[in-house]
Amino acid sequence: MIEILLVLSTVLAVGVLGLMTTMLTPHLMTELGLWMLAIGLMTGVPAGFCYHVVLYRALARRVTLPPKWWMAPVALHPQLAQEDRARIKAWFRLGGIGFGLSLAGGLAAMAGLLLAG
Repeated sequence: MIEILLVLSTVLAVGVLGLMTTMLTPHLMTELGLWMLAIGLMTGVPAGFCYHVVLYRALARRVTLPPKWWMAPVALHPQLAQEDRARIKAWFRLGGIGFGLSLAGGLAAMAGLLLAG
């Protein structure tokens, strides 16, 4: 399900970039892209950190975590207690939104720079 959302968001980002190239000047597109990138990083990085901390605390009391568990933490979600899932889900979604925003902003900034050059 997550992979489908990532593909759809990427397709949406490419469509928005195509629309932006016809509506905005390259300089404005670059500036907006950099702002989106910055806001996405300021949102996604702390949220991702909090997600990993909350996930670790929730799982460490129940199971022994495998080495390098943080590389694929979604695989550990089925081991969460129901009350922990709601707390984890909020950080997980906020981090995903920040990631998507930073990805779209980075693409918009690169497209603006390429159009300007």
